[in-house]
Amino acid sequence: MSILENITKVKFSPRGGGCELDLSEFGYDDEFLSAYQNYLGGGMLGAVNNDCTIDNWQHNKQLIDLAQKLREYYLKRMYDFGYIDEYNEELDNRPINYISL
Repeated sequence: MSILENITKVKFSPRGGGCELDLSEFGYDDEFLSAYQNYLGGGMLGAVNNDCTIDNWQHNKQLIDLAQKLREYYLKRMYDFGYIDEYNEELDNRPINYISL
């Protein structure tokens, strides 16, 4: 199954944003997984992180794999739109603030 057909919300901007994946097709009815990135200020984007409506999702290999794919999709789209520049190349060590889409 591809994640593309199951993405329900998207927001891409130079100030971060995110995307949300409906997990129903993956066996989790009415549950969602998100990848998001916040804006730290001064032109800096934060690290890309995931969140999920399923408790303890970080202990489920299938959800971890989907989270990785969703982060990769989100980052690719941010590059495609030109929102990731040389100033924002090294995102892994940046802070993460929890947001909701």
